[in-house]
Amino acid sequence: MSSHACPAAYSSATTLRSRLAPRPQSRRIRGRGLAVAERGGHARAGQERTARHWRWLAFAAAGLAVVLALLVLGAAAAHAAPIDPRDPTDPTPPTGPLDITVNGEPTAPSTSVVVLLGITLLSVAPSLLLMMTSFTKLFVVLALTRNALGLQGVPPNQVLAGLSLFLSIFIMFPVLGDINGAAVQPYLAGDLTFTDALGAASDPLRTFMLGQTREEDIALLTRAADLPNPASPEVVPLQTLIPAFMLSELRAAFVIGFVIFVPFLVIDLVVSAVLMSMGMMMLPPVMISLPFKILLFVLVDGWGLIVTTLVGSY
Repeated sequence: MSSHACPAAYSSATTLRSRLAPRPQSRRIRGRGLAVAERGGHARAGQERTARHWRWLAFAAAGLAVVLALLVLGAAAAHAAPIDPRDPTDPTPPTGPLDITVNGEPTAPSTSVVVLLGITLLSVAPSLLLMMTSFTKLFVVLALTRNALGLQGVPPNQVLAGLSLFLSIFIMFPVLGDINGAAVQPYLAGDLTFTDALGAASDPLRTFMLGQTREEDIALLTRAADLPNPASPEVVPLQTLIPAFMLSELRAAFVIGFVIFVPFLVIDLVVSAVLMSMGMMMLPPVMISLPFKILLFVLVDGWGLIVTTLVGSY
């Protein structure tokens, strides 16, 4: 009896569990419902955005229509009331003599003009220094002195150029003072125009260059330019006087350089003869003569003599 009752109870329990278990078909149905609900929500959101876009477009179209209507009405109002043209007014006849003043009375230049002239002068200062002062003669003489001593790089070119520059300022200082008093200060005070100031500044330079220029050089450049012979040196144009002045300066510099070379050349000849007599033909004479030339130059105060001669030539 008990063996037959146990299988019946087991089968009834199994049947109950199968009834109570969830069915897969019902899960799929619920998932499909959720998807349909989500698609419906997205569709409603898209419809709302489309409606908002259409409303903005309607507002923009209405505003554009209002602006166009205002423009059309304004143009119609402007054309509706034309104004008759007026006759031109006759010019007033002059009542007195006509007087036109371009520059007027000379006045003091402004600060900007003075600065511009200063910058221009600084840009052409090297050319003026080389062509119209004693710088060329001084530099050539000092360079020839260095070569006569047999020194190739001592003193260097920078030292020679600096010494020549300050000696040129020392020599040209009276001329610069005359230019400042005759041209620069009257122009800054407004007493002279720019053209008159240039003419007044060229007179001291002309006097200085004429004192250092040979008549042969002036005649040479006058013939080269096919110009008539000037009646006097004072009327020589600057385009002829400046190159003639430079030629004269170079000639004087080479004459002074020749005089400086002679004693050092004698020392070289003496040293070469002594070495030849001693049979030292393979020994360079420059190595032996250089100390003697430097010693002689220092004993006679060579730099002082050269500077004194150069300054005294002006």
